[in-house]
Amino acid sequence: PHQTLTSVRETIAKVVTQRPDRIAFYAYAHVPWVGKTGQRGFDENDLPSGEGKRALYECGRELLLSAGYKEVGMDHFALPHDPLFQAMEEGTLFRNFMGYVPQQVSPLIGLGVSSISDAWGAFIQNEKDINAYEERVARGEIPIQRGHILSAEDLNARQCILNLMTQFTTSLSSLPPSMVEACKAQLQEAASDHLVEIEEESVTVKEGGKPFIRNICMAFDARLQASKPETQIFSRTI
Repeated sequence: PHQTLTSVRETIAKVVTQRPDRIAFYAYAHVPWVGKTGQRGFDENDLPSGEGKRALYECGRELLLSAGYKEVGMDHFALPHDPLFQAMEEGTLFRNFMGYVPQQVSPLIGLGVSSISDAWGAFIQNEKDINAYEERVARGEIPIQRGHILSAEDLNARQCILNLMTQFTTSLSSLPPSMVEACKAQLQEAASDHLVEIEEESVTVKEGGKPFIRNICMAFDARLQASKPETQIFSRTI
């Protein structure tokens, strides 16, 4: 909210003087429908449009690249000596809830209120209410509120999405024919706009498609496709 090209340039200029090894640079997620976030103080008019956010990102991106940083996946930048960039080059880059890491760590154990644990084949989330969390811990219980065991289809889709988010390409060979057809149909418009290249058994994101990687990945999320438009998307992709 309230950011401009000038303020982004000033912020990036200050950041690069500190020379951090890694930088995460992405848009503020406006989720006022989620309770107790403090975001209801912002009006829609305080937020840039999709085109405005894209301009802010491209401005910062160019400044970071010119300062010697390398783009890693989506929204992340690292210096050439950093393990994150090296992992991308070596094909071991992984993405979890918190962002990119050099290699897959499983299980990922979430600690504290609302935290999410990931065992690759299943997710569990702790109680989101602090009082409920403390009461269950005091009783000696594991304070799990909910969980989800991934189906074979979920796991195949997850791997494809991970491949796209880390390497910008994925094989379709592990997907059932019906899912391949559905994904290709969802991506036809992106292919027509030269954002992706669709082949018989693979999808590759072109340079112009990288800013839209989240939208491209949505084509592989059958649960999301089935829930639209009833489900409120967590935050806007662009």
